[in-house]
Amino acid sequence: MSGPEPAIAVAGATKIYRRYARESHGTLKSALLSRRRSTRGEGGVVALDGVSFTVAPGESLGVIGSNGSGKSTLLKLLASIVRPTRGSVAVRGRLAALLELGAGFHPEISGRENIEITGLLLGLTRKEIAARFDEVVRFAGIEEFLDAPVKTYSSGMAVRLGFAIAAHSDPDVLLVDEVLAVGDEAFAHRALEKFSEFEQAGKTLVFVSHDLGLVAERCRRAIWLDHGRLAADGPAGEVVARYRERVAAEEGERRTAGAGAGGRIGSGVASIEVVRLLDREGRPTSRLRSGEAASVEMVVRAPEAISDFVFGVQISTVSGTIVFGTNTALEGLRPERLAGDARVALEIPALDLAPGVYALDAAVHARDGAPYDYRRDVLRFEVTAERAGTGVWSPARRWSFSGGIRWKE
Repeated sequence: MSGPEPAIAVAGATKIYRRYARESHGTLKSALLSRRRSTRGEGGVVALDGVSFTVAPGESLGVIGSNGSGKSTLLKLLASIVRPTRGSVAVRGRLAALLELGAGFHPEISGRENIEITGLLLGLTRKEIAARFDEVVRFAGIEEFLDAPVKTYSSGMAVRLGFAIAAHSDPDVLLVDEVLAVGDEAFAHRALEKFSEFEQAGKTLVFVSHDLGLVAERCRRAIWLDHGRLAADGPAGEVVARYRERVAAEEGERRTAGAGAGGRIGSGVASIEVVRLLDREGRPTSRLRSGEAASVEMVVRAPEAISDFVFGVQISTVSGTIVFGTNTALEGLRPERLAGDARVALEIPALDLAPGVYALDAAVHARDGAPYDYRRDVLRFEVTAERAGTGVWSPARRWSFSGGIRWKE
């Protein structure tokens, strides 16, 4: 016996945006003939290339990928804003889409009037709009500006209003593109609550976001688009981990290629030739599980013997927030002699970092801080974990309860 029909079915979807050359013509006849010939175009931009997947009713699907990977084009196909060049796209049930800030709003009229017009366009009756009106306004947080023209709204206000209308139109399928990128913490909390309500009600959500942690936490499944093609499709945590690993590897290659472009300073009295992150088996890696043992290994060289030296390591988030740093001077080690080639290793019995991508700095310098060789962001690595979390620390932990609390097995 077959299961329910998919809420979304995408089969071999390809979208090519055509490019046409501009020409000058001497006569009307030549212009018309040239226009007829030019309908084939002169090549085009392939935004999506043979993408196929289905989404079951009630499923939350995250869509990730770099800028230009085809995410927004996919949502436009699902919303029937554009049609595929080849292949097919089918969506069952009432659909609501929030793809651009304030898209579809009339800027000259008030928020009140836009709620009514947009609600009608989404298939609601006037009676349904009236019944949900106050909740939409409260959810969007625009009470003070309800009767002001939408053109006076900030981008955050516009997207809050658009999301509020879409979410309260009782859609079977909701398409959302980076709705949480603008707006305050309170709105983000309300939006996430609405996502949970959608899932509990058996609604289908397709969510595009660069917030990988949010996708891994809120979506059961994710797809990764890479240059218009489907690179991965599976459990959200696994797909996010694969994407992060690719990003970390590409960043490492880019930084290795441009190592002399400003990420390295120092006098050269001593140099760091190699920096490696090793797993608990002593193997080089760019991906670790939170809480595992790890070590940072440096191969250093001092052409001439020196007696003043300090080795240091620092771990930061990719946005620049320092997570941890230490050096041999802080650890109480007093230098005596460094000459020729040597190996330095900082061993960490449990790397209790939260899931994410981190950057590592390595340095050898004098005790007064004068750098011999400071290699900033010399490598990046990814930390994964079975359980999601926020921040940068993921300590060993457990919950305890007493009283009238029961949990499902």
